[in-house]
Amino acid sequence: MSPSNPEPILSRSSPPLSLFGLANVGGVIAYLPLLTLLVPLKVEAISPDGRIALLSLIAVSGAVVASLANILFGWLSDRSAQAGRGRRLWIAIGLVGILASYALIGLATTPVSVITAILCFQLAVNAVLAPLMAIMAEEIPDAKRGMAGGLIALGNPAAAALSAWLVGEAMLGEGGRLAVVGGMIAVCVLPLILTHARALNVPMVPETARSRPPRRDLWIAGLSRLLIQIAGVVPQGYLLYYFQTIVPPAERADLPRWIGQVFTLGFIVPLPIALLFGRAADRPERRKYVLLLAALVAAAGLVAMASAQSREAGAAAFILYTAGSSVFAALHSGLSFQLLPDPRHRGRDLGLFNLTNTLPSLLGAMLAWVFATPQDFDTVLLVLALITMSGGLAILGVRTWR
Repeated sequence: MSPSNPEPILSRSSPPLSLFGLANVGGVIAYLPLLTLLVPLKVEAISPDGRIALLSLIAVSGAVVASLANILFGWLSDRSAQAGRGRRLWIAIGLVGILASYALIGLATTPVSVITAILCFQLAVNAVLAPLMAIMAEEIPDAKRGMAGGLIALGNPAAAALSAWLVGEAMLGEGGRLAVVGGMIAVCVLPLILTHARALNVPMVPETARSRPPRRDLWIAGLSRLLIQIAGVVPQGYLLYYFQTIVPPAERADLPRWIGQVFTLGFIVPLPIALLFGRAADRPERRKYVLLLAALVAAAGLVAMASAQSREAGAAAFILYTAGSSVFAALHSGLSFQLLPDPRHRGRDLGLFNLTNTLPSLLGAMLAWVFATPQDFDTVLLVLALITMSGGLAILGVRTWR
């Protein structure tokens, strides 16, 4: 790093770690209830016979827009940070956009209008998530990266619990559900927006290219996460349709509400594990093996889902899968901040790295389109189990974590 572009040192009055965790919860609440339950329900109401094709089209087009939007807003937040304005303004703009896109989703009545509304949502939510990840990379000390990853795991159980409650509250209706989600997002994200990082304009010791993490490590870590995330598209985005293949039609009346409860359990179980493993993963020599173990657990869960013959067996297998995949994703997010090669371009690099979150929606939806039918998800689940195992093994190639 040249002396003309000094890296600021954050003072001890920077926001507490819990505030970053709360903002991340808001980011997950923005998309998880919507994309895993509310949108599939709306798609089924609009196009019951073509629901898999329409939902796959939404996932594919949404992944493309989300990928580009995350890079764009990461780059814009870099420009703002370098100009001394910080990144929080972009989060505020994204929050307003999310609330507006929810209104569009509520008003949508045709396949075209639903797709358009979801694409607007993808733009807005990435205006929140891209600067948020860059802020976390800048303001969380290296010694707390593992714990930060554990706190990131809070997002999924909180969002899943909200999903279960929303589906169970039939009196709310679609509009009421979207309004509740929007309010919860604002409550979680606003505290970080209103808190300023107090940076001291004191140059750090100049950093040489040799001392930076090798870029190949970031690419390997990204490939590993990409493979793990591909598998998550089907167990989460298509979970309602998966259970419809193993639950008789006469027993499906309470299925959406029951799935919401399964989601909640599936994301609560990994939480203490992620916090415990987060502490263990703060030691670099353990990181690869903690992540490999989590990936193998996730693969076992996918195999169990493929062989399940009842809703109870399918739920237990899904919980096993989420225990592994959630721990992997949460710890990987916190630890990968240390692999960024250039602190001047954190937002842009994290936007590129975010392709490991958005491209899986594209690739996973294609796999679902090819291998899944409304009556059978077994083949696609077994394919995804092999992909998950490959992702776990790939992480062993990161040399920085020794």
